[in-house]
Amino acid sequence: MFEQVAALLQEHSELQEQLADPDLHANPAQAKKVNRRYAELSKIKAAYEAWQGTGEDLEAAKELAKEDDMFAEEIPRLEAELAENQEKVRRLLIPRDPDDARDVILEIKGGEGGAESALFAADLLRMYLHYAASKGWKTELLESDESELGGYKNVQVAVKSNATDPSQGVWAHLKFEGGVHRVQRVPVTESQGRIHTSTTGVLVFPEVDEPEEIEINQNDLKIDVFRSSGPGGQSVNTTDSAVRITHLPTGIVVSMQNEKSQIQNREAAMRVLRARLLAAQQEAAEAEASAQRKSQIRTMDRSERIRTYNFPENRIADHRTGFKAYNLDQVMNGALDAVIESCIKADEEARLADLGGED
Repeated sequence: MFEQVAALLQEHSELQEQLADPDLHANPAQAKKVNRRYAELSKIKAAYEAWQGTGEDLEAAKELAKEDDMFAEEIPRLEAELAENQEKVRRLLIPRDPDDARDVILEIKGGEGGAESALFAADLLRMYLHYAASKGWKTELLESDESELGGYKNVQVAVKSNATDPSQGVWAHLKFEGGVHRVQRVPVTESQGRIHTSTTGVLVFPEVDEPEEIEINQNDLKIDVFRSSGPGGQSVNTTDSAVRITHLPTGIVVSMQNEKSQIQNREAAMRVLRARLLAAQQEAAEAEASAQRKSQIRTMDRSERIRTYNFPENRIADHRTGFKAYNLDQVMNGALDAVIESCIKADEEARLADLGGED
């Protein structure tokens, strides 16, 4: 572990020199990457120095305890602190998902259950918006297809953060949300009070930092424009402002009609397309190297049922981590920290296991 830390401290020093170079900041994309890595290594440096400092204090206490019993009383506390600091360093050395600092595009789609599924999609959107607000993240509604009862057949939202520390990034937290979310409750359309089970799908894509990061050949795009449609007369455009982009090599289709401008809809569609292409590349890489999967609980199987929301029992349960709590009302208002923390912890444990217990 000492050799590994020494190499990272050397990298930290080199990055510090780069950040002092004005030429770096002439390239915002590269400066952003360097800042993220520097923030990550700064946490390791601080934890390592705390570990070393505690070790020195422990040695001094042992030496002084030979003459003064007061120092002997400090030894158990320092030993516990030393072990705690060592474990902190060990966890910080776990290889981190390189996308953790990225922003995300979150897509919520109605599934089994018809109108009730669409209504729950709206509830999930509200939950994520409140959670993002609690983190100080910014959100931007990109596209929505409303249902007749006020739910969403499909809704897409961009979630952004200014954090440079990857552990505080949007992807670091929301990447675990992808999958099938099951809801058990009495639908508003149920006249006899029977509990129904419905599902809603959530897709999470890491957003591309710079357009150049994903190369797209314009000849590979089929772009159609059409008139937008909506549930009310005021929301129906009279011009061909809606845009549908088809990426011919992959078959990925993205449609946007929220904005009144065709240019704005096209820009939004390209953002989503880049994010989906990046996700497709990552899925392919993970499929080729399944033994080195970045996360044991963030499955790329979008049909996996990951969580159940039981309203009659006020219960939330994550099926991947075994997390269960009876504060669903609070969770639906954005109190997702405990749920997501269980996923982050399970992911860390899996990564530690992959390291084979190496120090």
